[in-house]
Amino acid sequence: MTTKPNFLVIVADDLGFSDVGCFGSEITTPHLDALGRQGVRFTDFHAAAACSPTRLMLMSGTDHHLTGLGQLVEFISRSPAHQGKPGHEGYLTENIATLPEVLRDGGYHTLMSGKWHLGLRPEYAPCSRGFTKSFSLLPGCANHYGWEPQLEDPNDQPKFMETAVSALHIEDNEYVDNSKLPEDFYSSDYYTDRLLEFIDRRPEGKPFFAYLPFSAPHWPLQAPEENMLPYRGIYSDGPDALRAKRLQGLINEGLTTPDVVPHPVQAPGVPEWKTMDEDTRAKSARAMEAFAGMVDRMDYNIGRVVEYLKENSLYDNTLILFMSDNGAEGASFEALPVLGDEVMAHIEKYYDNSLENIGRKDSYVWYGARWAQAATAPSRLYKMFSTEGGVCVPLIMKPLGSSQPSICQEFCTVMDIMPTLLELAGIDKPGEVYNGRPVASMRGSSWVPYFSGKSSQIHDDNYVIGWELVGQAALRKGPWKINFVANPFGPENWQLYNLKEDPGETNDLAKQYPEKLKELIKHWEDYALETGVVGLRPDLGTIVIRDEMEDPTKWMKYDTSSALSRSLRSKNIATLA
Repeated sequence: MTTKPNFLVIVADDLGFSDVGCFGSEITTPHLDALGRQGVRFTDFHAAAACSPTRLMLMSGTDHHLTGLGQLVEFISRSPAHQGKPGHEGYLTENIATLPEVLRDGGYHTLMSGKWHLGLRPEYAPCSRGFTKSFSLLPGCANHYGWEPQLEDPNDQPKFMETAVSALHIEDNEYVDNSKLPEDFYSSDYYTDRLLEFIDRRPEGKPFFAYLPFSAPHWPLQAPEENMLPYRGIYSDGPDALRAKRLQGLINEGLTTPDVVPHPVQAPGVPEWKTMDEDTRAKSARAMEAFAGMVDRMDYNIGRVVEYLKENSLYDNTLILFMSDNGAEGASFEALPVLGDEVMAHIEKYYDNSLENIGRKDSYVWYGARWAQAATAPSRLYKMFSTEGGVCVPLIMKPLGSSQPSICQEFCTVMDIMPTLLELAGIDKPGEVYNGRPVASMRGSSWVPYFSGKSSQIHDDNYVIGWELVGQAALRKGPWKINFVANPFGPENWQLYNLKEDPGETNDLAKQYPEKLKELIKHWEDYALETGVVGLRPDLGTIVIRDEMEDPTKWMKYDTSSALSRSLRSKNIATLA
């Protein structure tokens, strides 16, 4: 009898393309580096532009518009245009057969510890979507130390921060009392502790699927001091200097070409490094040190899991995947009208963001658009955009058994992971009905034929994939890609790029190849109709949404600033779920 393989899928939250050592970073990540340099590093792997859509695509093998999170749940709850629309329920729906569900039914023990972000109620939690054992952070982010300020008035908190502070955890189908978490709770440490506990207690003789989605390095940027200290002073030259070093690091690793043309930095409303006063620069660099410390600590915990697998003779028969859920987080909330003033006043009142305290449990910082684009270069922009900086993410694969180290330049997506694991497990893909309910088919493809030498490509040049999130959109077919980027970051019309020649998306070919542009726009319209994208108006040749809060007959262009301002969070579980 052939032993079925084990699977370990690790997801980082808002990690940029070059934030890991073996992808050109200065951050110390020896355990990920060992996996990458001994396994496979992917240069053309794609996720969605934000966290929950990517996690849904990973769990389903299909597009997030079809299965409950056509938009971020925080946005759906405040957009009448999206409410009640199929595929915009705000949680992982039952019209798919999930990866853990199918693996469980195929004889696997399914385990999870970490961030879920696919529904806040027990009936939407991991235990209801195929995981045998789970400990999960349900919302999109939380204080990494489980700390909360004592408010003078319970209502004295911006909506933006209501579920960006307190951690809502669930173990199996029971909510967790945070007061019962250990005093030394730190998200990356504790999620790893629990996953190791679950693996250790697995039934004998059963293969396992283990899912470890960290909430690091998502803001607030907080890390143990011991992990921040090695980076003291490293970022004092600012994000532009780091960007140049990262690009050279990617070239040195063979992950991009020496003649690559990076997209210029775009950061409207965010001051340049040279214009900042000394104190602002020092605090900005310290925030980047905290980010590096989070990545450092995450790598340490990944090393703990790898060591456990080796000590228990499980390593060779375990396929390991490590990825980010989207591009680096570039939001500069302090620069947003209204929202910035409100949030910054609250932080000043209840948190200590002094230089010496940044990174501690009672600090609350992010690092903004310029540091983010140091990590996404040579690509354009960052999280929330469907440009390459928002959707092209690092992926490391440790194959089963022994293999030669390699760099995979094949275009592939997070939707491919489910069909790949099912084929390796010897489990058939779900049909149109699964466990008595109709389910959507997978849109991804298995990588097994490519890595076994039976196919020369993962996806041929006729494979089409679309993206859309908060009005930012794109479509890829072979080396060709169209982008729709809203003001103030783009022209609010379709742009055309050849990514083989121009991975930085710097040379718009729309006027030079009008027929190719027309072809790809038609593909995008078909994709939008198939998946239920809200606000499709092909007659206008643009991406718009209907704002029913103002005028049901009025169509309004949707830009990034309004996307962020309308994505304010709510503590009401029933509303968000």
